[in-house]
Amino acid sequence: MTAGQLGSWTLDLDTLTLTASTTCKAIFGRGKNDGFSYEQLLASVHPDDQSRMQAAVKRSVQTGCDYVIEYRVVLPDQSVRWVDIRARIVLDGQDKACRLVGVSSDITSRKTAEDQLRRVNETLEVKVMERTAELQSAHRTVLEEIRQREDTEKLLRQIQKLEMIGQFTGGIAHDFNNLLMAIMANLELVQKEVPSHGRIGRLVDGAFKGAQRGAALTQRLLAFARQQVLKVEPVQLSALVSGMIDLLERSLTSAIELRMTTAEDLPFTMVDANQVELAILNLVVNARDAMPDGGIIVLTVDTAYSMDGGELAAGEYVRVTVTDTGTGMDAATLAKATEPFFTTKELGKGTGLGLSMVHGLVRQLHGALRLESTFGQGTRASIWLPVSFAAANIAIPEASPDDAQVEAPELRATVLVVDDDPLISSSTSFLLQDLGQDVIEVNSGQAALEVLRSNREVDVMLTDFSMPKMTGLELAKAAQLLRPSLPVILATGYAELPEGTEANLPKLRKPYQQSQLLLEIAKAVMPRN
Repeated sequence: MTAGQLGSWTLDLDTLTLTASTTCKAIFGRGKNDGFSYEQLLASVHPDDQSRMQAAVKRSVQTGCDYVIEYRVVLPDQSVRWVDIRARIVLDGQDKACRLVGVSSDITSRKTAEDQLRRVNETLEVKVMERTAELQSAHRTVLEEIRQREDTEKLLRQIQKLEMIGQFTGGIAHDFNNLLMAIMANLELVQKEVPSHGRIGRLVDGAFKGAQRGAALTQRLLAFARQQVLKVEPVQLSALVSGMIDLLERSLTSAIELRMTTAEDLPFTMVDANQVELAILNLVVNARDAMPDGGIIVLTVDTAYSMDGGELAAGEYVRVTVTDTGTGMDAATLAKATEPFFTTKELGKGTGLGLSMVHGLVRQLHGALRLESTFGQGTRASIWLPVSFAAANIAIPEASPDDAQVEAPELRATVLVVDDDPLISSSTSFLLQDLGQDVIEVNSGQAALEVLRSNREVDVMLTDFSMPKMTGLELAKAAQLLRPSLPVILATGYAELPEGTEANLPKLRKPYQQSQLLLEIAKAVMPRN
């Protein structure tokens, strides 16, 4: 979107609430942190274009046709600009128009060029010789505008494709997390019932470890599907890359060998771990595609120094390098490799955005992407990320409830378990009952509220977030009205809750183990007691 200078926006047709990106705000003369409502948008439309603009919106809502229009806007500094608006109607479950989703672009330069061209044509017979140069310049400008329009339309299609893939991946991973929750809960209970050294015990242990690996994979898929502002934190890249090996090997064919070498005692960097993982995966997949007949990929993590002070500030960096033995690139291809939309892959097999996304990420992290390639001899892609000496002084916990078994606190509580999937609610109930807890199991928000309206004792409520009719967050708010002091824990299979639904409530990520479940219950109940 940024490369195409497109500003995205969404208009809720029921509430007339406008949500606009930073680029969209800039097109209308607003800053990143400025408010921008639908009323302000209407007020900025040029008076001569008001009726035409509102008629186009009405026609789109009534007929379902695309909303396509060009009009003038008056910016806060009273300057006038031309904008191009393209949007589509989104229907709800009852086939009723509920949102208008689209993009905006500044076409002032194109309009200026068209106006210049029109004036040239009007006086062409009188000033042919005088206006020839100006006409050629205007013609080039129009052609450039047409090319830019085609590029931005391609970008929009690619963005929509990536969004659909992200939504599909996130949804599938969430469903698998629920299935793994039931599998892991029951296997964990079976482990307690059979001797660990016997054949059945080993089989159960193998199944449980396989489910854990599946859970780790779905968590990565959820993280890759997420779109978010960078969450920078201290990261040791050698450990991060080591944790990706299983995922990377699954991305390769059997004809490709993956080798990894890391230096010892590497310093920390301040990065967004999820985004750096995605960048490394991009580089490895590119290396794979460059070796259709197989080969070797070498993944190296070490330190390096930049002395030039040009693209990289002088100093120490942690470097992640992906080297392949593939087809390589000639000088012309290498020069364009990080440009958006540029790809050497077959039609439909590449977006042309992979390396440009990696380049943009590392630049945002004050690093650099460096490419070296020789045609027929392979490619070396290196991510340089600056060392953070401040991060070295931050205490990093050695283990967490997600990584290791924690000591079970002594606790006896009545837990209200709410999940619309009986398989999940019963598995969770079995885990709690095995620990000596009392459980009330229900499968809807309304059933949970009926329990809370009764005189039955409830010490804590554990509710799934994603449920039909009433979400876990809506249930938590309703429960607070009935029992203000009742602790509530949200269980979710998503990597992040949807935007706008964050709550000051403890969250338990699915699939969870018995020790993690008991720890969250204890943290919620013990302060109350």
